[in-house]
Amino acid sequence: MNKTQPPTDWILYADEHLVIVNKPSGLLSVPGKSEQNKECVLTHLHQTHPSALIVHRLDMDTSGIMLLALNKQAHRSLSIQFQDRQVNKKYYALCAGKLLADEGYIQLPMRCDWDRRPKQMIDFIHGRSAQTLWQKIIQFDDYFSVELSPITGRSHQLRLHMKSLGHPILGDNLYADSLSVANYSRLMLHAGELEFSHPETHQRMKIKSPPEFL
Repeated sequence: MNKTQPPTDWILYADEHLVIVNKPSGLLSVPGKSEQNKECVLTHLHQTHPSALIVHRLDMDTSGIMLLALNKQAHRSLSIQFQDRQVNKKYYALCAGKLLADEGYIQLPMRCDWDRRPKQMIDFIHGRSAQTLWQKIIQFDDYFSVELSPITGRSHQLRLHMKSLGHPILGDNLYADSLSVANYSRLMLHAGELEFSHPETHQRMKIKSPPEFL
């Protein structure tokens, strides 16, 4: 992606209070510490929407819907919705293996794996609560597509939870086995649906962006 030319087709919705983009895989949400990691959603969006403020983040390798505020009042309203779990999110993924059940619920507490950062780990003593609902879409020969609905929003939650089920997300260079990474150019995880209340009108909004890999 050219740093001086933002994408022309990634804005899904915009008004005077907020803007919603479809983040490509491989792009940071916010600037990193090193100079080579300054390119991100914000640096691109500030070229067309200089007042944009981050409300939530996606992993660099995850693609999909990101919501940004365009003023402080909207930022506060949207941030509170995320904090109070008033935002509904759906992700779509391709995962390794054969999944016998059609749906399920994962409740495994998580924390940072300090010796192997940025990896996270399951920890029943010191971990923070993390819950994910999942529903299988299609089972293929040796992988399947799945809809993931995170109840909490921990870093790497969906990646670690699916790994803990024994079905890592394909292309995941942190949690998947080498075979599940080798044949994929990116992490097969996409934020495909976001539902929230508009910060000004308070009407519920539902934004959808289907993944390219389904």
